[in-house]
Amino acid sequence: MRKHLLSILFLVVAGAIWWASISSTVRNPFVDNKNPLVVVSGYVPYTLAKQIAGDTINLLMLLPPGAEPHAFEPTPGILVSLKHAHAFIYTSHVLEPWVSDLLPAIGKNTRTLELAAALPASPDPHLWMNLKHAKTLAAQIEQVLVQINPGQQLVYADNLKKLEEEIDTLDRQFKEALSTCQSREVVHVGHLAFQNLTDEYGLTLTTLSGTSHNGEHSAKKLAQLIETIKVKQLPAMFTEETLSSRLASTVSRETGTQVFALYPIEHISKKDFNANVTYGELMRRNLESLIKGLVCQA
Repeated sequence: MRKHLLSILFLVVAGAIWWASISSTVRNPFVDNKNPLVVVSGYVPYTLAKQIAGDTINLLMLLPPGAEPHAFEPTPGILVSLKHAHAFIYTSHVLEPWVSDLLPAIGKNTRTLELAAALPASPDPHLWMNLKHAKTLAAQIEQVLVQINPGQQLVYADNLKKLEEEIDTLDRQFKEALSTCQSREVVHVGHLAFQNLTDEYGLTLTTLSGTSHNGEHSAKKLAQLIETIKVKQLPAMFTEETLSSRLASTVSRETGTQVFALYPIEHISKKDFNANVTYGELMRRNLESLIKGLVCQA
């Protein structure tokens, strides 16, 4: 415990030095800008908050584009940012275990929201892959935004309504398209990130590893995955857009199956981040890949 507290103290002190070093040379957005600062853990709360709030807040995402959310290492600057934040929004301690190290550094007036606390427990912490859950997450974010910036309440309510309508439309499209598929088995050469999606639409999911990319990709598990594809004569398999293509290529060569990308949305490529690709756009990409891979009638 003493070692843990000393580590946090070191990061806070280092962060304060970092803050002082840049404050004299660059414009400090947390002081000069009248909009409240909202710090979020990763891309799911980032994209939802951005759609609801627009430019009425300063929005800071802790997880860099392309980084692995399950094993992220916070920097000193992050701790200082949290001290100045009006709100800190994260998904869960299961998905982001590093959040526990940040909570002691949060400012006393910072509102803290754990999004997963409002949803039933699931073996797959990627809760937003169920579109109904995504609506719940968005509604929670909107409530926090209203609390820290009540003058924009009508804007937030209107943007939330538009977002909910978009998600409802997506849900109908998923139901209609995935009810017509020749195959109902999703073989994923990656980690357990899509169970909430497959469960919702009556699909079966087989993955190479557990809830994190840190899971072991053993030769035995890889052989079992290849055997499953061959025995069931599955038309395709799926991988993640940000993963190395090596494993997927190996399975494809052994089975002759096509490979389609799925997006867990917990992290995002730099290209998509810079293009402000939204939750809805990424879920539409997922639907397109599932339609092709499972041979559905679009």
